[in-house]
Amino acid sequence: MPRRIVPERGLVLTSEQKEVLEKRANHLKRQIEGLGKQDGQQLLPDVIIFFTAVERALEQEIFYTGEDAANAALLLDHGDERAEKLFAGETPWITQTGLVVRGFVSKLDDSIQPYGLVVPETFDPSAGRRHRLDIWNHGRNAKGSELSFLMERLTDPGEFTPQDTFVLHPYGRYSNAMKFAGEVDVFEALAHVKTNYPIDEDRICIRGFSMGGAATWHLAAHHAGEWVAATPGAGFAETAEYQQIAERDVPFPWWEQAMWASHDATKYAVNFHQCPTVAYSGELDAQKQAADIMSKYLSKEGIVLKHILGAGMGHQYDDASKADIERWLVPILATGRDRSPSSIRFTTYTLRYNRMRWVQVDGLERHWERGRVDAKISGSTIYATTCGVTALNLSFGAEESPFQPGQAVRVVIDGDELDCGTVGKDRSWLLQLVKRHEGWSTGSTLESLRKRPCLQGPIDDAFMDSFMMVTPTGTPTVNRKVAEWIETELDDAIYQWHMQFRGDVRIAADGDVTDVDIDRHNLVLWGDPSSNRLLERLIEDLPLVWNRESVELGGCVHDSANSVPVLIYPNPLNPDRYVVLNSGFTFAPYGNLSNALQTPKLPDWAVLDIRVPEEYRLTSGVIDCDFFDEQWKVKMR
Repeated sequence: MPRRIVPERGLVLTSEQKEVLEKRANHLKRQIEGLGKQDGQQLLPDVIIFFTAVERALEQEIFYTGEDAANAALLLDHGDERAEKLFAGETPWITQTGLVVRGFVSKLDDSIQPYGLVVPETFDPSAGRRHRLDIWNHGRNAKGSELSFLMERLTDPGEFTPQDTFVLHPYGRYSNAMKFAGEVDVFEALAHVKTNYPIDEDRICIRGFSMGGAATWHLAAHHAGEWVAATPGAGFAETAEYQQIAERDVPFPWWEQAMWASHDATKYAVNFHQCPTVAYSGELDAQKQAADIMSKYLSKEGIVLKHILGAGMGHQYDDASKADIERWLVPILATGRDRSPSSIRFTTYTLRYNRMRWVQVDGLERHWERGRVDAKISGSTIYATTCGVTALNLSFGAEESPFQPGQAVRVVIDGDELDCGTVGKDRSWLLQLVKRHEGWSTGSTLESLRKRPCLQGPIDDAFMDSFMMVTPTGTPTVNRKVAEWIETELDDAIYQWHMQFRGDVRIAADGDVTDVDIDRHNLVLWGDPSSNRLLERLIEDLPLVWNRESVELGGCVHDSANSVPVLIYPNPLNPDRYVVLNSGFTFAPYGNLSNALQTPKLPDWAVLDIRVPEEYRLTSGVIDCDFFDEQWKVKMR
């Protein structure tokens, strides 16, 4: 399959235009390097975003209109101005109102990522008053480069600009419906805003339209406890119906369908019990399907979705509906988010999404099957019922606790009555619960190696935290054909991350990985046990055998001449981090076809036939694959 270019290539600049922009970009680069030598330059990303936007536009040839070269020059003007101010010790943009663009360092790959902000005129940094914040998730744009994003954020306040409200516009790492790296981007941008501006954490709305509506359904369903309200417009909420899967001649593999449970908002419908939501659809918009199917699944949980229809409208808002949405938000915002609701209704299919306010799920009976917790507080007793859950954490901070100092707390869970001690002097309270054959008891799970939050797979999960790719320097065990396949996959993984998630992969040779790297990063190892020295060091502690003759994984033996194992597993050198073999994010070749197909394509492990072209890999190139069980063991089959 030839590489699909995203963002797509645009116009070719004249040699003169290119020369001028390159010269100016290099000048800004030197200024940035000079600033980087000074101490305490935490605001340097606010300059780098302008350089990066132009550098990538030049590198990837993503100028689309006659105005883009002039826009690039304008961004370099902004970068120069901020650099000069920083040199002088001045930072006027951090107190500026109106349209502002900022940048931060992402934990994923140390890349500098931009975001836009609408700062209300009422903002007074000396007043200390906290403000409402709306997160606005943008729509799909195949030409949505950093250059166009920054220009839009400097000139267009967006669809909604409520009074006395900050509006955060995440870039979301391009066009991925704020999933995977895009999801991390939203929360990193939000954290940066909360660090730098007085935001009321109990009045944060999650909002968006079209692809941004899909992002809003996703973020609201999976993180419902974070928001005071959600206002998704259009978009999609799941994969199967939206993609009309039932009408396809070739069914999707069972493992891929199982992992739709990681992102289908329909499966998390009960979580909206904690997040008031109003959906918007144009009456004539095909993407009305998202609100319709969510309404169906919400009704099964006894939740009525408020759905505003734009009369006669297609894929856009009308003024009357926008006004209705804002009126609906008024009483909800006046009350604010309830940090300690008396009742919790929560479901999840993966420990990647495991928390709802004061309830945290720490263990599941089986991943990709439903885990459910219903809990309520009555006086000094917490009553809870569960399904598919093996470990829980109930906790209240001092400011959120419904209990009093010294109060005795009792928990009744699935009929088991537990006395849980007394509340601390500061009113905080924490309880860990574990389910064994005899029932629930206090304490944590006993297994040293088990699936737990943010360490549960599948392969793509490694790329939702800090990661490093480790390249081989030795001689391969098997034939050159396998080594060439691995080399090609490595090259493509680096390229796809750069293009689809707009970052630069950390890379280290196998002999250069330090203890600090092992501590900080998920390690993606490329090569075989002879070519990659770090893999050679780990291979005996991984659940596979791989040598010149064969690959043994999942209880089956395969010819190593034509097959390569890929997997994710807790790093034996640091079980709080992953190790991955020979894989980037698995939807890379298909992710830009439709945002609803940006879902994991392989489970925890697989053996791939290297003779099968990439475009047929998922239908005929997967020799064997499966998920590990909850103790990271190969399942008995």
